[in-house]
Amino acid sequence: MTVDPTHAGGLILASASPRRAQLLADSGYQFEIVQPQLAEPEEYTPQTPPVQHAEALAHYKARCVANICDRPDPIVLAADTVVAYQGRLYGKPVDADDARAILSSLAGTTHQVITGVTVLRPARKQRLIGHELTRVTMRPMSPEVLDRYIASGAWQGKAGAYGIQDRGDAYVERLEGSFTNVVGLPMSLVARMLDKAGYAPMPTNHTSQSTTG
Repeated sequence: MTVDPTHAGGLILASASPRRAQLLADSGYQFEIVQPQLAEPEEYTPQTPPVQHAEALAHYKARCVANICDRPDPIVLAADTVVAYQGRLYGKPVDADDARAILSSLAGTTHQVITGVTVLRPARKQRLIGHELTRVTMRPMSPEVLDRYIASGAWQGKAGAYGIQDRGDAYVERLEGSFTNVVGLPMSLVARMLDKAGYAPMPTNHTSQSTTG
């Protein structure tokens, strides 16, 4: 496939996550940010397998943005990250109490971090869906450590109530799989999917981003 990183439609990241935007920019991609107007569920049904849940939400986000895009040939990238442990799914905590409950359940365990990824190129009727799974072993957290972490607010907006890219790595004992997946965007998988859709990073380090509603 001929790869044209400057085609008229451009690459659109359907996410409000600054961490995903940073990972994409650091990899040399030029893109625009359009936040999907889609309410994420506050509760997860155990009947839905974690992989299926993450992939479905990523697809819904991508489709939501693709439906409102007025460009002639956009490529829309979306992702959704969840944490799974003993049959339960953990997304972003709704408040400090929820973050405390989630971390109390995950500390001292080996759990799965799963990111579903969707790439849509509607003009070519192209839909790519995949996922990445990383196993994370967290150290136990004493009540004092947990209190400090909750007070820091670092849990906000993060699946599983922790972010390995900031102070979360202090509580991670072992990681098996993709590091960027735990941050929120598995870049090796994303690069393969975007290449298949006909989009590649720029050959220089110059990237540009703009934010739209």
